[in-house]
Parts: sequence; C-alpha cells; structure tokens
Amino acid sequence: MNARRSRIALVATGGTIAGTAASATDTANYTAGQLGAAELLDAVPQLAALAELRAEQLFNIDSKDMGPAHWLPLLRRVQALADDDAIDGIVITHGTDTLEETAYFLHVALSTGKPVVMTAAMRPATALSADGPLNLYHAVQLACRPLAGRAGVLAVLGDRILPAALLTKRHPSAIDAFSSPAALTVDASDTQLQAFPSSRHHHIDLPIEVQALPPVELLTVSAGSSPALAAAVVRALARANLIAGRAGLVLALPGNASLPAAWETVLTEDLPPAVPVVLASRCGAGATPHRIDRPGNWLQCRSLDPLKARVRLIAGLAAGLRGARLKRWFERV
Repeated sequence: MNARRSRIALVATGGTIAGTAASATDTANYTAGQLGAAELLDAVPQLAALAELRAEQLFNIDSKDMGPAHWLPLLRRVQALADDDAIDGIVITHGTDTLEETAYFLHVALSTGKPVVMTAAMRPATALSADGPLNLYHAVQLACRPLAGRAGVLAVLGDRILPAALLTKRHPSAIDAFSSPAALTVDASDTQLQAFPSSRHHHIDLPIEVQALPPVELLTVSAGSSPALAAAVVRALARANLIAGRAGLVLALPGNASLPAAWETVLTEDLPPAVPVVLASRCGAGATPHRIDRPGNWLQCRSLDPLKARVRLIAGLAAGLRGARLKRWFERV
C-alpha cells in the first residue's frame, strides 16, 4: 500500500521567482511578480510526485515593496493554513530583497509545529538558467518532512536550508546571495534537522484585534551622523499621533552597539520615555555585551542584526508588550 503524499499549501507573493524579462539571457532587467501561483507549479511538473499541492496567490509584488502592511495578512493566512488539519506543510514564494525580514516576522509570530518554508529566486522565471524551479522543488520537498517544523520558519535557496532566525542576504545578484551560520544542504538528514535549535523561545502571540502593525524606524549611525535624525523621526511619529507606546526606533550602531556621545543627549533628553529604542550593532555578526546602565526604554538585542531587531520590536509592540515585558522579549534572543 502506497504511503499518503503530503498535502502542501503554496502561498505565492510575487518576487523574482515570478518575474519575467524580454530575453532569456537577461537576468537584470526584468519585472518581478508577473507569473501566478499556478504557473510556478506548471514549471515544475516533478512536484506532483512529491505532494498534493494547493496553490493560492496572496500578493504578486516586488519584495522591495513588501512591508509590515503585507506581513499581517500573510501571517493570518499562513496561520489559518497551519491550523487546517488537511494541510501538512506550507511553502511561501517571495522576493529576495526583503525575504529575511518577512521570514523573521513569521518566525516569531506564527504558532505551529508544521513546516513553513520560504523560497525565492535570484533570476527571473524566463532566464536561461532560472534558479526558481529547483528552489521551489526543494522547498516543497522540505515542507514534506515533519521534522522541518521544529525550528520555525526555514528558507530554501541555492541547495541550502537556512533558518529564518539567522538568514541574511549578502549579495545583490549572486545565486548564493544568502548566508547563515547554521545552513544545511537540502539533502540534510533528519538528525541534522533535529540539530536546529527549537523556535519555541522566539514565539509571540499577536491579538486578533490587531489590524495594523506599529511603526518602527531604523537609522544607521555612521561616523559623524547627526543625532537630530533621531529627534526628527520621533517628531514625525508624534505628528501622526503614533507615539503613546505604539512606535519605536532601532539604531544600527558601530562596534558593540556603541552609542556616540552626541546621540546619548538626544535619546535621553529629546525622546519621550514611552518610545523604546533598540541599540543594535551594524557589524553583522557576533553578540553585543549586556549593559545594565541604560535607561529603561533602551533595549539591547544581543546577536540580532538591525533588520531583525526592527522586526522583533514591531512584533513585540503589536503584541502589547511595554516596559519590562518588552525588555524581556529582547533578552530571550
């Protein structure tokens, strides 16, 4: 008797994997988000041997235009699919530009033990050497493996499995544009999958009444950057009546998230204490030391890069965390 095939839901959101160009040799001048979910599946007939597939199109956009306004409906749709007993795993197609941010948001906000796998492409679907079809095949293959659900959201690109918590795009155009210190090859064993750290300590529940995610801005502090930038951001949020504990700021700082002296004055005197400020390192690797001599609204993010720190702050604020509870949310990284 043949074993039942896994039942996999495909949620398409656009990106280069669904992009087209006028020439098969053109991998730079193309338009993202042109093909639908059904066309993506038609390009990989081998998927029929892997799983029973159910495809839907949630968005069809270039991921440079993907943001928090899209994350919430995506989260709600993927959560509904994960809660469906008729679904064993979920694959999400996405653009590469903001993949790491969407993936990390889903990683912290989804509540499921089922595999959720994101995939994308660096070359459009019309390219002579398009990478999307094989990436999609490997993503569905991984989503069919129940053990893939224990580490939270995963991404599959370029023959590698990368956890959302440690996913970074490092090159604007190379096929192997993404890196992670915890990457596995797509033929990884169950033992290797089990070695991925559990995602349970990352999860946060967003109340069903949340209709929009709170605004959080990210500023990169370089040598001699004006601290007036921070004050300007807060004034802009205040004009939009978005302060009152519902907005935040992330600073990408040099070295050990070292705050220039000129910025300390602005953050302590000009920013309302209701605005949480996350101090992140722009180095891209390593963990910043814990400091206890910081104001209560200054948060440390240890090993998170600035992009993920922003996502984590958005999720924490959306979940209603404030003060000490918000600080503990960052201490769990």
